[in-house]
Amino acid sequence: MPEVVYWLDMAGVIVFALSGVILACRKRMDPFGMLVLAAVTGIGGGTLRDLVLGVRPVFWVTDPTYLWVILATVGLALLGFHYIHRLSRGFLPVADAFGLALFMVIGTHKALLLGHAGVVAVLMGMMTGVAGGMVRDVLAQRVPMVLREEIYATAAIAGGSVYVLLHSLSAPFMLTMSAALATTLALRLAAIYWHLSLPVFAWVTLPPKASSEVQPLSTPQKAKERVRMIRRERKRH
Repeated sequence: MPEVVYWLDMAGVIVFALSGVILACRKRMDPFGMLVLAAVTGIGGGTLRDLVLGVRPVFWVTDPTYLWVILATVGLALLGFHYIHRLSRGFLPVADAFGLALFMVIGTHKALLLGHAGVVAVLMGMMTGVAGGMVRDVLAQRVPMVLREEIYATAAIAGGSVYVLLHSLSAPFMLTMSAALATTLALRLAAIYWHLSLPVFAWVTLPPKASSEVQPLSTPQKAKERVRMIRRERKRH
C-alpha cells in the first residue's frame, strides 16, 4: 500500500508543520521563524532517520512536494493567523500526538521495508516521531516534550512494537497500521488528559535521624543520600 503510506506521510508533515507554526505564533516569531519551525518539525525526524539508515538522498530531496506542502501550510496559517493564534493551548499537544503517531508508523514501515531488524525499526519509528519536535522545542527555547515526565517517546515505542509484532505475524497492512496508530495515539492522548507520567528516579537527601539519649553526643549525625522513585501528582480536572 505505497499510496496509503505516502499520504500518511504527507498528513504527518502537515500536522507537525502546523504545530511548529502554532508554537512560533506563541513565541512571537516572524514569518521566517514560522517557516523554520514548521520545516524542522515536519521533515526533521524523517531526515535524521534517512541519514541513520543510509538512505541517500533523503526523502524530501527526491520528492520536493514535502517542501511545497510545508510552504503551503505556513502560507495558509499566515492568512488565518487570527484563528491560529486563538487556538487553545491544548491544541498543540493534541496535534503533536497525531503527528507522533503518523510518523511512528512511517519510520517503522520504512525501516522494515529496507530489511532492518524489528528493534531497529522500532527505534527508527520513535526517531521519526520525536526528533523533529525536539529540534522545534529547542529552537523555541522550550524543554522538549520527549524530555518531560509525560509519556511521549514511550507511546511511540509501544506503537512501533505493535507494528513490528503484527508485521512478523503477516497481518494485513491496514490492520497493522491501524493498530499501531491507535496504540500510540491512545497512550499519548491519555497521558495528556490524565497527566500520566513515568516514575522519576532521583537522588534525595534524607535528614539525619534524631539523636537518642543512649547515643553519645560526640557521634556526628550525617544526612544520607538515597535513590528514590518520585511520582508526579496528577492534576484534577
